[in-house]
Amino acid sequence: MSELSRWLDRRADEMAELLMELVSIPSENPPGAERERCAQVLHDALARLSFAPSFLEGPCVRGELGEGDELIYFHGHFDVVPAQSVAQFQPRRAEGRITGRGTADMKGGLVSMLYGAAAARDLGLLEGRRIVFHGVCDEETGSTDGSGKLQAAGLIDPTAIAMLTAEPTGGVIWHAARGAITLRVTIAGREAHVGHVQLGENAFEHLIAIAAPLADLSHELLERDSMLVIGGQAGAGANFNVVPGSAWFSVDRRFNPDESLEEELTKLQRLIASTAAARGASVEVDVLQAQPSGVTDPSSPAALALAACVGGEPTFEMCPGVLDTRWYSQLGIPAFAYGGGRLDVSHGPDEFISESAMRACASVYASFVGRSF
Repeated sequence: MSELSRWLDRRADEMAELLMELVSIPSENPPGAERERCAQVLHDALARLSFAPSFLEGPCVRGELGEGDELIYFHGHFDVVPAQSVAQFQPRRAEGRITGRGTADMKGGLVSMLYGAAAARDLGLLEGRRIVFHGVCDEETGSTDGSGKLQAAGLIDPTAIAMLTAEPTGGVIWHAARGAITLRVTIAGREAHVGHVQLGENAFEHLIAIAAPLADLSHELLERDSMLVIGGQAGAGANFNVVPGSAWFSVDRRFNPDESLEEELTKLQRLIASTAAARGASVEVDVLQAQPSGVTDPSSPAALALAACVGGEPTFEMCPGVLDTRWYSQLGIPAFAYGGGRLDVSHGPDEFISESAMRACASVYASFVGRSF
C-alpha cells in the first residue's frame, strides 16, 4: 500500500462524516434552498483542513493551498437536483457505501477533492504548485450564479495549468462538454368564455403548431448524437372553461463541440418565427441560456498526466450533458471531469457512492497535483 493510500485510509471516517453532513443539508436546486448552510459547512471543512477559505457571491466558497507559481483548479458544486423523498437527506452508511441525495453528484466528489488536496500538501506533492478550490451553488440550473460569475469577475486565472471537477464519471475522463441553449417561447392569444369560443384566439393551438417542427428537429438531431428537448416546462390558460389567451413552453438544446452556438441559436429562433408567422401568431422568445461548448485535447500534456494517474487504459469521452469545465476551457485552461460517483445512479432514488471509490478518486487528485506536465 502506498503512503498516499495509507494517508487517505486513516481519514476514511472523517471523509464519510463530512459527506454525511453535506448530504443531510437539502440544497435542492431548484429552488436553491439551503445553499448558504451548505456553503458554511464547506467553508468550515476547508478551515479544518488548513485551506485559506473565503465566501464569494452566490453563495460560493473558495479555498487555497500552497504558494507555488503553477495553479491547478479543483472545482465542484454543492447544489443537488430535487429529491424523490425527504428520506434521501438522511444519509446511510453501510457495506462500504454512503447513500443519499448528492452522494454521487457530487458532494462525494467535493470530499474527495478536499482530502486529495490536503494529502498532496501533507505528503510534499505541492512543490511549485498551488490549488484553488471553487465550490459553486447552481450547477444544476446552468451555473450562471456560480461559475459564470467567477468567470465574469475575472476570478478564474487563464494562466492556470489545469482544472479538475469531480462529476460522477464512473471511471472515465470527460474532456469535452456540450454547449447549452435554453429558450422560453411565449405565445399570445385572446381569452373568451367557452360559450363564445369563436371570439377567442387559442394560444395553446398556436403552441402545438409551433412546437411540432421543433419536435421533428429533436428526432433529427438525435440521429447525430445531439440533443433538443421541448416542453420540459410548459403552461397555458387561466381555467378549463376559458380560451387560453397565453401559452408558453421551454426549449433546451445541448449541442456538440463541432456545432456553433450562433448557428444553432439562429436556427431555433428562425424556425419558431417562421412557424408563428405562417399562423399569424404573436410569439416572444426569451433566451435564458446561451453557452458555448468546451473541449480539451485528450493528447495534451495535462490530459496524458491525468490518464497516467488514473492508471490502466482510461477512456476519454464527451460528457452526456453540460459541464462546468466549459467555463475554464473557454479561457484556454485544460479542463477535465473525473469522479468516484456513478452517473447511472445520480439523481435517482438510491443514489450512492462507494467509500473506496471516493478515496481512490482523492488519490488520483493528489497524484495529479504532484505529476509534472
